[in-house]
Amino acid sequence: MRFLYNIGIYIYKLGIAVSALFNKKAAKLLKGQRETFAYLKQHIDPGKKYVWFHAASLGEFEQGRPVIEKMKEEDPEINILLTFFSPSGYEIRKDWDHDSSVRNPQRIRQAARRFV
Repeated sequence: MRFLYNIGIYIYKLGIAVSALFNKKAAKLLKGQRETFAYLKQHIDPGKKYVWFHAASLGEFEQGRPVIEKMKEEDPEINILLTFFSPSGYEIRKDWDHDSSVRNPQRIRQAARRFV
């Protein structure tokens, strides 16, 4: 199963790369994924602890938003790291009141390990 999953992910990545030549949203997705680790190095303090929230879409973020706001209300010292898969969701909420926001890296094992 893992083999089939990995093949599917690489086919997906290839499809996004080809789509990015013609589609602005796909191009933004790739650009954001390439910038993820540079952003984290620049904006994340390794000495702090973060609560990580991931939203695949803007709608998913809006569903979890009350939880994030309640956590910050109860403990303002909590650092929030917000990741999005959706380029449009990221663009709309990247400046929302939280500590850091970034697009999620590519969905491959090496990127996931590096991110965590």
